[in-house]
Amino acid sequence: MAETLLTPVISKLFQLLAEEAKLFKGVRREVRSLTDELDLINCFLKDAEAKSQKTDMSESLKTWLKQIRELADQIENVMDEYVLNVSHHRNNQRGFTGFLQKTAHLIKGMKPGIRIAHEIQSIKSSLLEIKLRGETYGLRPLEPRSLMSTTSTTTNVEVHDLRVGSLFLDDSELVGIDSTRNELVRRLVEGESTRMVFSIVGEGGIGKTTLAKKVYDNEQVKERFDCHVWVTVSQSYNMVKLLTRIATQIRHTVGETHMVLEELIDIVRQYLLSKRYVFVFDDVWDIDFWAVMKHALPSNNKGSRIIITTRNDIIAASCKETSYDLVRKLKPFSQEMAWELFTKIGFRSEIDHHCPPELQKLSLEIVRKCQGLPLVIATVAGLLSTKEKVVFEWQKLHDSLTSELVNNPRLSSVAKILSLSYNDLPYHLKSCFLYFCIFPEDFWINNKLLHRLWIAEGFIKEERHKKLEQVAEEYLNEFIYRNLVQTWTKNNAPNYKMYRVHDLMREIILSRADEISFCRVWDERNSKYGGKCRRLSIHSGTQNVLKTVEDYRVRSIFLFDIDNLTSSTILFKKFKLLKVLHISSVPLGNLPKGVGNLVHMKYLSLRNTNVKKLPRSIGKLHNLQTLDLRNTYIREIPVEINKLQKLQHLFASFSGNKIKYGADADSICGVRLHGKVGCLKHLRTLRIVEAHDSWVGDIKELEELRHLRSLGISNLTTQIGRVLCASIEKMNNLERLNLYSISEDEILDLQHISSPPPFLGQLLLMGQLQKLPHWILKLQNLSRLTLNFSKFIDDPLKHLKCLPNLVSLKLYQAYDGEQLHFEEGSFPKLKMLDLGKLDGLKLVRIDGGELPLVEELFIGPSPLLEEVPSHIQLLRNLKLLKFCNMPREFVLAMQPVEGRDYWKIKHVPSVHFWYRIEGEGYKSYKLGESDLLELLNQ
Repeated sequence: MAETLLTPVISKLFQLLAEEAKLFKGVRREVRSLTDELDLINCFLKDAEAKSQKTDMSESLKTWLKQIRELADQIENVMDEYVLNVSHHRNNQRGFTGFLQKTAHLIKGMKPGIRIAHEIQSIKSSLLEIKLRGETYGLRPLEPRSLMSTTSTTTNVEVHDLRVGSLFLDDSELVGIDSTRNELVRRLVEGESTRMVFSIVGEGGIGKTTLAKKVYDNEQVKERFDCHVWVTVSQSYNMVKLLTRIATQIRHTVGETHMVLEELIDIVRQYLLSKRYVFVFDDVWDIDFWAVMKHALPSNNKGSRIIITTRNDIIAASCKETSYDLVRKLKPFSQEMAWELFTKIGFRSEIDHHCPPELQKLSLEIVRKCQGLPLVIATVAGLLSTKEKVVFEWQKLHDSLTSELVNNPRLSSVAKILSLSYNDLPYHLKSCFLYFCIFPEDFWINNKLLHRLWIAEGFIKEERHKKLEQVAEEYLNEFIYRNLVQTWTKNNAPNYKMYRVHDLMREIILSRADEISFCRVWDERNSKYGGKCRRLSIHSGTQNVLKTVEDYRVRSIFLFDIDNLTSSTILFKKFKLLKVLHISSVPLGNLPKGVGNLVHMKYLSLRNTNVKKLPRSIGKLHNLQTLDLRNTYIREIPVEINKLQKLQHLFASFSGNKIKYGADADSICGVRLHGKVGCLKHLRTLRIVEAHDSWVGDIKELEELRHLRSLGISNLTTQIGRVLCASIEKMNNLERLNLYSISEDEILDLQHISSPPPFLGQLLLMGQLQKLPHWILKLQNLSRLTLNFSKFIDDPLKHLKCLPNLVSLKLYQAYDGEQLHFEEGSFPKLKMLDLGKLDGLKLVRIDGGELPLVEELFIGPSPLLEEVPSHIQLLRNLKLLKFCNMPREFVLAMQPVEGRDYWKIKHVPSVHFWYRIEGEGYKSYKLGESDLLELLNQ
């Protein structure tokens, strides 16, 4: 069944009925009745939301949906306040005094029960009025599939009109299209005689339609094919009408005007059997489109070709049926290409499209804000071409560019085209996508953070045989397939992915979030708070912002870089229904005991704050799933933490300097846990906790954490490490393990593991090892390995080379020998190699053809290394090469002297020396003769 905005509210009512068996009788009866009423009105809502997807929504329908949304919020408020009252009663019931209080509450509790029952009755009356009003708007209680099927007759004429400009661009206004166009033309007119499908895929505004039209209009293509057809499909296509148009276009007459789908397919197919045809299907949104349309386009062995443009990677992949078919993904313009397009259009009246010097800096910044989208660049440049070429006009547009693109009538067509991607999302994905507007502009968001926040908000629905995190990852992947988000993944952290949305898309969803009261953002542009909202995100300002917020029913608050928030009392007194509190890089000094009153809290982050102590009332947060205390001044966590049976993620690290591993190493310091942590049965992340002498007896408690995925322990001694081995063996679900010794000279005794966790993918060991633990070689799923201060005498590579899935390898002061040898057949999947501070290293040998996938190579400081690693020129995938604090002899060896084969590393896009100059920090030198001479002469 399709979801609507009422779906989570109905689920919450069912959950309340299931969990609160002792609901007041009147309340239970009213909750059941309300649930039934919402189920009925939900069907009307599906009809309304389905219709709103196909056409511009009428004002009356907008008002109707707004009323539904407000009532849904009201229902949630009533339920949450009820649970809050019940929780307070339970927390106060202890011993004989508790018995007396319980008796008193049975009497006093009648009033809130009666009040809640009355509120629900009032909500039901409002729902009845809304349902009757919906019927007057022509809404029917039907499933949306019947309304959204391909028999729909509605098309979005306005959006089609907005796309027309892409079809008739002059060649003089095109940039970076020649090579791709020429390749596609060649593939169309040459090659196999079998039918081929070429899919052009990319985000909205990337230039798919423009490219397809230039290929379609090419003279070679016109001469090659007997039959040419261009079809704009769009979101609300009608397959019968499309085939009727095609049949009319190719035959000029169809005959009967009312024909079924199968008859039309047969007519088109029979006509094309003897033709060499080329078809373009522009703007395909439905994965079922090609599954039907392909039957009308015969593979007649005459060299016919089909081009499909789409925003969805899955649709493009589904059209690829043979090895001859092609998927071409378009990427955003580079800064150079974007500048060329901008000057061509913005300064079309100037000689050689010259940008005046006084406008160059502003123009470059405007181009950067367009983030490589040709549609945005061309539209903005077109507007600026009509304005006076003065700094004032340029500056005005620069300062308000994203909001102008949404609100300026001359630019809003861009926003409407990009909005189609948001509108096409299923309802359950829309809330997740709106979440991107909560974070500051250009903010990269970690995938794991998004998972935890979405789960805390209740956006992720359980699916059979899948964990919530897996479902959340699938949601993120859906955004990638639809080309709605930008992604970034580090080679040394393949599971650590970062996401953000294009600035313009962020502006679009920010407007939508404000419209439906999903979230209000307070930043340098928005300095006033108004109206109700479910979430509040503050990117600048002080705690005075919170004082102006009147709606105490705010569910989530995000604070980023607030300059003055010494006390958080207002958060816990005013916002009693908070589920999510994310405080990042804020000078917060203390956390009041009132935090324990927030019984709905599921996610609490105090990361990068000055908080020094957790109150014992933290143990009252029985719904808490995530507690993030990283980079705070909290040294100990109270024993009450063990009451949090739903806690899944505990992140902690102490900001103070306690443990030092040499002058250049990071400080590592965890926090102390007390008591029996084994009772936290649902814990999946425990990082970083500090080992201490009194903890040795409790270390076996870790064996009880059977769901643990990530574990980090600092301050390990040889004895504790030896005891820890037995617990690690039983952590069958462990995926990440970070272990830090108490000092760089302390031996980590980890030899006593015979069967390591089978799914372990990330391993960091910091401390002296004497020899490589044998069990590491059994880790078939290990992708990231970091060994610091291991101080091996024998070359560790001769053992590590057998790890089949290793992607990242870091060795820092891990080896005291003179030679490292990358032998033939070693490290087949390695992409990132970091060899840091190997003081005894004199030679690095890379057998020819080895390390085939390495993209990043970092070396240094290594004071005795005088030669470039052998065969480095054969690392053809190398993209980044850095040498840090290398000796003068090594720099001399790198000079571009003719005949030195290793100088062929000049194919690497980025080769840097990092060289430390006393008093000036690090300097970077790109590899080149003049830079090397400058470096040598210092």
